[in-house]
Order: sequence, then structure tokens, then C-alpha cells
Amino acid sequence: MGQAARITAMLGATNTGKTHYAIERMLSYRSGVIGLPLRLLAREVYDRIVAIRGPSVVALVTGEERIVPPRTQYWVCTVEAMPTDIGPDFLAIDEVQLCADPDRGHVFTDRLLHARGTHETLFLGSETMKSVIADLVPKAQFMKRERFSKLTYAGSKKLSRMPERAAIVGFSVENVYAIAELLRRQKGGAAVVMGALSPRTRNAQVEMYQNGEVNYLVATDAIGMGLNLDVTHVAFSATTKFDGRRMRPLLPNEMAQIAGRAGRYQTDGTFGVTGEASPLDEAVIEAIESHRFEPIKKLVWRNPRLEFGTVDTLIGSLEQPPNDPSLIKAREADDLASLKTLGSLQTVRPRIRGSKDVKLLWDVCRIPDFRGISHGEHTSLLERIFDFLHGVGRIPDDWLAAQIKRIDRIEGNIDTLSKRLAYVRTWTYVAQRTGWVDDEKHWRAETRAVEDRLSDALHNALTQRFVDRRTSVLLRRLKQKEGLVADVNDKGEVMVEGELIGRLEGFRFSQDTTATPDEAKTLAQAAVAVLAPEFHLRADRFYNAPDTEMDFTEQGGLMWGEHAVGKLIAGDSALRPRVVAFVDEVAGQDVIDKVTRRLQHFIDRKVATLFEPLLAMSKDEALTGLARGFAFRLEENLGVIERGAVAAEVKELDQDARGALRKHGIRFGQFTIFMPAILKPAPTRLRLLLWSLSAKHDVAPDSPPPGLVTIPAAAHAPEGYYAMSGYRLAGARAIRIDMLERLADLLRTKDSRAGFEANPDMLSITGMTLEQFADLMVGLGYAAEKGERVKVKAAPEKPSDAAVEASAEVAPTEEAATEDAPTTEAVAAEAPAVEAEAPVAEAEPAPVADAAPVDMEVFYTFKWGGNRGANRGPRRQEGRQGNRQDGEAKGKTRPQGKGKPRRDGGKRDGGKGGNKPQSFSARPTRKEKAIDPDNPFAAALMGLKDSK
Repeated sequence: MGQAARITAMLGATNTGKTHYAIERMLSYRSGVIGLPLRLLAREVYDRIVAIRGPSVVALVTGEERIVPPRTQYWVCTVEAMPTDIGPDFLAIDEVQLCADPDRGHVFTDRLLHARGTHETLFLGSETMKSVIADLVPKAQFMKRERFSKLTYAGSKKLSRMPERAAIVGFSVENVYAIAELLRRQKGGAAVVMGALSPRTRNAQVEMYQNGEVNYLVATDAIGMGLNLDVTHVAFSATTKFDGRRMRPLLPNEMAQIAGRAGRYQTDGTFGVTGEASPLDEAVIEAIESHRFEPIKKLVWRNPRLEFGTVDTLIGSLEQPPNDPSLIKAREADDLASLKTLGSLQTVRPRIRGSKDVKLLWDVCRIPDFRGISHGEHTSLLERIFDFLHGVGRIPDDWLAAQIKRIDRIEGNIDTLSKRLAYVRTWTYVAQRTGWVDDEKHWRAETRAVEDRLSDALHNALTQRFVDRRTSVLLRRLKQKEGLVADVNDKGEVMVEGELIGRLEGFRFSQDTTATPDEAKTLAQAAVAVLAPEFHLRADRFYNAPDTEMDFTEQGGLMWGEHAVGKLIAGDSALRPRVVAFVDEVAGQDVIDKVTRRLQHFIDRKVATLFEPLLAMSKDEALTGLARGFAFRLEENLGVIERGAVAAEVKELDQDARGALRKHGIRFGQFTIFMPAILKPAPTRLRLLLWSLSAKHDVAPDSPPPGLVTIPAAAHAPEGYYAMSGYRLAGARAIRIDMLERLADLLRTKDSRAGFEANPDMLSITGMTLEQFADLMVGLGYAAEKGERVKVKAAPEKPSDAAVEASAEVAPTEEAATEDAPTTEAVAAEAPAVEAEAPVAEAEPAPVADAAPVDMEVFYTFKWGGNRGANRGPRRQEGRQGNRQDGEAKGKTRPQGKGKPRRDGGKRDGGKGGNKPQSFSARPTRKEKAIDPDNPFAAALMGLKDSK
């Protein structure tokens, strides 16, 4: 080397400018080589030199990457990939303290002992290496570099209180991801840096941190190896690590290497702990702050003079112990373990016939296990590669293409993409080896392209998972005190700086649920500027919108399209509810008042429309005295009152008062006094809501489905629910009140003392099976006796006059049912067919010799049971005028059993004549059965009580 060849060891703490000095020294020579500990750091230094000298003279050589221009002058390499036979003018080794690393130390030790530049050799590292370098390299001169900035201990800090521009260090992938996720929720996100990342992914993450998109970096101890970042604080999330063999505490010099990343150039830095990490001991703190550590006394060594005679000879040379007390033999590395495994295989060993085969096998065994799979799987792959190289001299293109194609997919989560990147590194390494593939240039470009695609996909996946771009943009803009650009699109989405921060739903701003409490205030402030004018524009549109764009829910919500804009609350009376508008306070009182007025107009018009007959009755000045009082009771009860609750008031109404009420559509039924016009689905839905508000129910019950004659009994139904729904509970089901009155007209003709059976007309009206009808009758107060008899077919009897009249169309002002109620014919069509019953005495007995099976049928006999049953039966009526049903002729009641029913619309008593159809509640004819005097439905007809 001559006297001019210098060997210098530049030692010192981090942030002393050692790497920068080495680059300057190398560029002062015509050629040079620099060996770096990480592929990431090699890429960083390569980019710096290319920026100075251009890409035509700079080479980058790592295990998975090889860029070697024809006129290369400067080689930037990982220590393992350094060329050792080119004789450069300058040669440098960075982080030489890694000579003591159990896994890679033997490579650094070999470079320390044997790699030299023809003019200058420079070793960069920690001061702990001074004594051992002095022993092993006696000609070395030493230079000490002082740290540019001060490093101090800042104690323990929670992640929520972590200062900006901080790096949090974890020692496992799971730990790094957990910290990054927590920082995303609390601080808007973090960049992630790990040694396993590709340079492209790492650079993209670092750039995101360096340009201020995020203020936090979560990394493994890889950041301790020379990565120059704008970090002011380093926090350890743990003080132990897994070194590949066991969990062990971090040594003070290892912690100093990482903590030293805090404080760049002349900016002071701090270090500390976070999470579950225990505070550091005083001795450790003192050692890190003063940069004084125990010197390294032993370096890891493996014999570099390998013998390739046989596999056993090669293994022996690799296991040869050192002869210097400063060196210790390296533990068995992955390449040696693979050599031992493959060398013992019967499929491999017979093929090793000379040193050339042994060297080829050793080169294959040196393929790193990038995938981190089991030793068996890794050696199986190596065996296949050796088989190709030994058999045909190359790896077949089709096989290699198939392996690469399997992993050339960018979909998947972070773990999936990370595994694919690790897999492609194997093929990138293979493609870099000279002579292993036919077209090296093609496969190097192909594997590099796949790695780049996966790297970009992994960067995007990391960013999507660990960075809230919305928050990071807002924080950066607020920090820079720039005006925020905000907008509201036609979907109500509130965008600030192009990021979605929430939605305007009606007149309330719904902030994005992913916002953290700390972030929520910032987002709300950013949204106020754009929301203020938008509230006024929306209020104007809403005030001029038609009622058809609005609706109410069964729980009292007031909707404008799909957005809730208010709710109903109880008012002065049931028919006069009040509204509460849902408007954010930031909209201003003018907007709140305008929305409130429009909602009140809507609900007032809705009540006026759906309850028009009821409201018209309450305003009729012709109603006086008892009639007016009764009309007020009806209005209070929203047009539906159970008769039993107002029996005394009904009894006091004279004929004229009842007639005046009937003119408004009021029907005096046996069970219920109601207004049929407001039994339709729409009024019923609103009536239930208004009743619930007035009764102060926490939850308003749902209205029954429209068009059903009976509905199942509702569990835990509040008192009054069935009446407000237009139904009456009877047994396991509730029957619509207008259909119940039709049924009462049919029952009135039956002998309830002797008992009677249900006929098809009764089942048709209710739409029930016989068993369901029996339960209904019990609920109405009847006793139902079940029996069984031989089923006999008989000629269908002519429907009774009462059934004909019950199914006839009624006058709309008297007994007309609601428009939505199914007609009697429709109910009959839906009800199960019931064969007409003939008296048993008329049936001819089957011949004794006939062995045909007997067809039996179930029947029920119904008798009035007084107050038995789930519900009380109809009360005995209060005088003749109280008994007459709607649709009866005014004037004198026809005596029972006299005369014939007027089916031709003949002149009615007290009426003006004309061909009017008789209602279903007309009086029975003489041809029908005698009326049972004990049946309370027939009490009025028999004249047992005379109101006159």
C-alpha cells in the first residue's frame, strides 16, 4: 500500500457528522468504496452522491439491488456486498461496532481486518471500538468527533402528550403497528420505518414525515443506523428486545445509538420512555448523556479462508476457531446451517464431485431467508435452486416467471404485502447473481419492477391505516396559519382542504366519527366558516318546500326528505302539538325560528287535513248543551271512545242530540262510539302519535298494518292503545271496531240463552278460522262449548237476511267503514271456507255394514256468559233511543216481530222516502229466529227499556 496509505478510525457519538465526512473524503479521490450496515442507508447515501456526481459514475450494490454503470468510480454497498478485489483509492466501513453483532459481526470483522483502500481507509463507529481496533489494526490512527448538539433525558411521556417531531421506537412489528394506530387516533397519524421495508417504501414514509404531513415516526431500532431524520425526541416503548435467540435488556450503548437520532446538527435533542417502559436508571441516563460506555473487547469472527475440497472440508473451515484473544467464533449462521442440511441429503451429496460443486452449493446456501420461514422450507427452496444450477446451469425462465407471478399482486393488507415483498427479495437476490439466469438484465428489471409495485402498495396501505390525512392537513395548515378552503357538496358532505370532515344532515352538522376529541375542536372550527352561509340557504329552501317533502315518524320525528329536522312534543291539547327544530346553535336564531315556523305550519295542516271531520264538529255552533259537551269529549279522545267509559253521558243524550252528532259522522256502536271517517290508516297513524305525546309515553306504539280486520294482541300494550288504533281487544286478537259492530248486528239475531253456532257470515266478517272465532267470542264475554260430531254434507242454506244486510253497502254518512278496510266480500274470500251445517237429526245414518271411515268435525256452541272472558261483553243499552244503531230510521221504533224489512228502500219512519239501501244493522225479520231476551245485543230491540 505504500507509506501514503492511511488507516483512520473516526469514532464518536451519533450526530457528529462521521458519514458526511466519509462521503466528502471519498469524493476527493478518483475512486472509492463505502460499506454501510443497512440497505436503507446505502440507498440514502447513493442518492446523495448521485445528486453530486450524477448516476453515470455511482454504483449501488446490495444483496437485492445492483446498479453498476460502465464508468463506475464510486461504489455504495452494504458491507456484505462490498467488492473486495477492485483496489479503490478510498475505502470506508460505517458502524464498525457491529463487529460485535452475533449474527452479522463476522462480516464486519473481516472487513475491519482485510478491506483496505490504496490511499486511505476509514472506519466509522462508536468510541467503544477504540481499544480493540488498536489491538487488531496497530497502524490505525484515531480521530474523535464531538456531538454537535446536546442530548438530555426527558423522562416518561404518554403518547397523548408526546411532543411533535418525535420518534417512538418499538422492537417488534406488532408493537410498531399498535403505536402507529394509537398515534393516528390521537395525533393524526405517524410514518413507519422498519428494516424489513424496501428502500422505496421507507423513503416514501420518511418523506411524509420530513415534509410535515405527520409529526411522528414509529420505527424499529433500524433508525439507529445512520438514518438522518428531523427528530427532536426519541421515546423507547420498551427497553428489552428479542435478539433472535432470547429476550434481553438493551445495553446502554445500544440505547445511545438509537437515542442519538434525536437532535440534528446543532439542534438539541431529548430521549425518554413511553407506554409500559420503565423509567431508565440513573447510571444508564448518565452514560447516554455523557457518551461513556464499556469498551467492546471481543469481536465476532468466522474464518474467511474457506476450503472447497468437499462439503465436510468447507464446514470444517467455517467452524475453525480464531487464534486471536480479541476474536470469538461466530455462532452458527443460517448459511452454515443450510450447508449442513443440504450436504447431508441423499439427493444432493452424490452430486458433489469437486470443489466447483462445493462452491456452487455454498453460493446457494448464502441466499438469505428473507421470507422468515422455517429452516425446512428454506432449505427445500435452496435444494430446488441448486438442482437447477447444477443440472442445467441456470434457473429456467418459466419456473422463475411462475414464482414471481404468484407474488406480483398489489391487493391485500399490510401483512400480506410485507410477505410478498419479503418473497420478491429472494428472487431479486437470485437475479443479481452472475450466471444464474439467462437474461440477467431482464430479470433484474422484472424483479425490481415487482418490488417497486409492492413497495408503493405497501406505502399506500401503511398510510391508509396509520395516517389520517384529513387531520394531518388541517394541523399543518393551522400551524402555518393559512386560510382553510371549505365547501359543502350536494350530498351534504363538508369538505375542508379536499378532505371529508363530516356531513350536514338537515340543519345539524354531524362530524366524522373517526375524529378524536383533540381533533374534534379543530374540525368544528374549520367547518363553521362554510356552514354559516349554508344554514341560511337551506333554511330558505326548507321554508318554501311543499308539504309533500315532509313527513312525521311514528315516534314523533319530523323529516325533510331523509333528514330529521325536528320532533313533536305535547301541546295545549292532543290535536295541537308543538314542534322542536333540530338546528345547530351556530346557525343562528333566525334560522332556528324559520325552521320552527315551517315545521309548525306543516303539522298544523296535517292535523287539519286528517282530522277535518272531528275539527269541523268541534266548531259547529249548532251543537249545544249535552251534544256540544259530548263533541268535546270526542275531540279530547281523538274521535274514538269506548262506550262503557261514557255510558252515563250517552244515556243522557236525547234523540235530537244524537241526530245532530250523527250528522257529523258519529256512530254510536254497541262497543265503541267513533267517527268512521278517521279510522283510515293515515289518521290512525297520526292519532296514535298524538295520543302517545299527550299521554307522555316514552315510546309511541306502532300503528297496525292497514287493511287487517284482526291483529294479534300486542305484548305490553299501554292502556288505550287498541281504541286509538281503531281496534278492540278480544282474546288473543283484536278486532277492528267497525267490523265488530257488524258482527254485533249478526249476533243480535241469535238465541244466546239456548246457544248458537257461528255461521259463514260471522266468519267472513272477522276473516277468522272457527277456533280463532271461538277465542274472539270468549274475549267478548261469551262462553264457548266445544263439541265434535259426524260431518254431514247438506245443501247450502240461503244466507240470512241479516247476513245479506250486513254485507250490503252502507251510506257513507252513517255506517260506512274506512276506505282502507277490506270489504265483506274480500274478507270472505280470505277466510277459510266453512261448510253449512245441517241439523244432526236430518242426517241419514250410514249403513252398519259400511266400513268407510267417519268424517268428524269440530263445532262450538256459544252462549252469553255475562262478564266471563278476557274482556267484558257489551253492556245492556240505556233505553230504546240509546240502542238504535247508526243507520236506523229516525222516529218511532218498529215493534219487534211486526212488519217486514224494507229491502226496496221504502219510505223510512221519520224519513223522506227514496230507494236507499238498508244497512247491515237493520232489524231482523219474522223469518229469522226469535230474539233471545237475555241477549244484551237484543235488549233495545225488545223494548225492555223505553227511553220515552
